[in-house]
Amino acid sequence: MARQSGIIKLKGTIDDISFYKSQDGHLARMKGGPTAEKVLNDPAFQRTRENNSEFARAGAAGRVLRTTFRNFLMNASDNRMVSRLTKDMIAVVKADATSVRGKRNVLDGELEMLEGFEFNINGKLSTTLHAQYAVTYDRVVGNIALDIPSLIPINMISAPAGATHVNIFFAGAEIDFENEVFNMVSAETGNLTLDESATAVNLPCNLTANSGKPVFIVAGISFSQSVNGVQYPLKNGFYNAMAIVKVSGL
Repeated sequence: MARQSGIIKLKGTIDDISFYKSQDGHLARMKGGPTAEKVLNDPAFQRTRENNSEFARAGAAGRVLRTTFRNFLMNASDNRMVSRLTKDMIAVVKADATSVRGKRNVLDGELEMLEGFEFNINGKLSTTLHAQYAVTYDRVVGNIALDIPSLIPINMISAPAGATHVNIFFAGAEIDFENEVFNMVSAETGNLTLDESATAVNLPCNLTANSGKPVFIVAGISFSQSVNGVQYPLKNGFYNAMAIVKVSGL
């Protein structure tokens, strides 16, 4: 892969060189490689087929996870989140110590490896929320909760310039990766003024008791600006934070 320079940027193919634009700018690369038929049938590409199968499985799992929390991700993710999540899902698949190569999957892998995943590199929860908080999950009864004993917004939240209010949200979901379905519940504080007032935050939710599916719990923060009594989202969510704060596998 090479980077195009000069005033005129090319798109398309000339001889064996493809010119294209990506997030990294205008690039060029050589065409080539084995045919699709050879990759699918040649014994020499057995490892390639196994890797492709596991990559597809990881990608599908990442898509299900993103769909589960889509309502929050619309305003709390960066433009490389999908590739970063897929990379971490591949690591989860490779941690499967029971399935044969090519059949490894997320359910037999280590889903707990996803704890701490930040959906927005521009606004990480770990560097935005400085208050001590506790996340609990009781699989027997299905209760989940986020508790912050004493939150002083102006001191414990790193807010971007112009923000006047903050909303803390919390969500949990049971995810069936095989059938690509989920059950998601959520709660939020509503807009809290970024001032010195101490506030106790308690956000409880209820999932299915004795769930037989992996459970993912996320927490996040969104910022807004109040103008004449109307709340306006700040910078289209550029600084909003969201992270996986707990994973309970099986």
